[in-house]
Order: sequence, then structure tokens, then C-alpha cells
Amino acid sequence: MPRPGKRYAADKKAHKLKELVSLSEAVSRVKSFKATKFDQSVELCIHLGIDAKQADQMIRGSLSLPHGIGKSKRVIAFCTSDKVADAKAAGAVEAGGEELVKKVADGWLEFDVAIASPDMMRVVSKLGKALGPKGLMPSPKSGTVTPNVAQAVKEYAAGKVEFRNDKDGNVHAAVGKHSFDAKALEENADAFITHITKMKPSSTKGNYIKSISMSGTMTPGVSILVD
Repeated sequence: MPRPGKRYAADKKAHKLKELVSLSEAVSRVKSFKATKFDQSVELCIHLGIDAKQADQMIRGSLSLPHGIGKSKRVIAFCTSDKVADAKAAGAVEAGGEELVKKVADGWLEFDVAIASPDMMRVVSKLGKALGPKGLMPSPKSGTVTPNVAQAVKEYAAGKVEFRNDKDGNVHAAVGKHSFDAKALEENADAFITHITKMKPSSTKGNYIKSISMSGTMTPGVSILVD
């Protein structure tokens, strides 16, 4: 594992890592950390009080944030021939039915998100072993299996956020770029936190949201006060 650079060390020294601050203050601190040569992504990590082994407590879905995330995605669409033109017009880098399934099965994976219409899942299911481990398999829970293929392509191509909890109950998501103004980052982060809060499983006991932190790609994390 590479050692943190001097910039990270300086930011860590200037910031009290265990201090809990408001969301607006967290944004301010992350933006105050020294800039890098690239525009860092800003990410939230929410630690949830769920039992990740229980299927009914899985937190998974997608969300279009108010100000986007500053990154476009390569999207493909598995759909019938009558929807191909609309999918490509919406931003799909590739669209089609069985011929596209074969192309992917043969090893083509130059995309970030795969959308599928429900009637195509019978064919797309053949790609489970290829796409599942990479997190690219279309799923109703994440909003990537939908009858409105063109709309989904448009949203994901613009940077719609997908999320799912890991085995430790953490949910990670990008909420923008370091170059975003503070208000946009705060509104994006607030929208994501609110969305996750509303997804609380009925079977969850005790505190649902245990902790929240915000960080840039090359910055320390800032702990956010949980209401």
C-alpha cells in the first residue's frame, strides 16, 4: 500500500480527525485541503447499523443528485430493435439485443453501466458470470432494469449515482468534484444522506446511521455530525 504524500500529511495535521462537524463545515474543510493536479472526486461514506448478511436489510439503489457528480459514464442498453435509436440518442455508446449480448460475452467490456429492458433479461441473464462480479449486471433494485430505457440511459450517462452496502454495512458514493462550489457539494451530500435515511429497513434495530464521513480522493476524511 503506497504511503500518503506530504500534501495528505499536512491536511491530516491541520484537521482534527475525530472531531464531529456539521455537513456545511465538512464541505468547507474538504475544499480547504490543498488542491491536486487533477479535480478530485468528493465521496461520502455512511456506516449503517444493518446486518449486511440479511437480504431484507440490503441497501442498494440509484439516485440522480441535484448538481450531478461532474463525471459522465459510458452506458450500454440491452433492448429490442425498436428502442435502439432512442437509446443511442439518449447517450448510449452501444445498444441492441442478442448481438450486443454476444459482443459482451466475447469479452467487450468498454462501458461503466448496463441498462436493460425487462423483456431482455431472459437473454441478458446469460451474462451473469461476466457482469455480476464486476457490478455491471442490470438490476431492478439499482434502476438499471426498466421499461424506460432511453430515460435511464440519459440519467446514467449524466452521472447518476449507484450504491450498495458492502459486507461491513458501509455505503459509499461520489457526491461531486473538489471544484464544485460549496453549496452544490452540500446540497448533493444532503440529498444522498436523506435518500439513504429514507431507505431504513423495518427489520433494522438500534441506530441506523452510525457515522458519516466526507473525503476527497487524496484528502483525509472529515467526520460529520449525525442528527
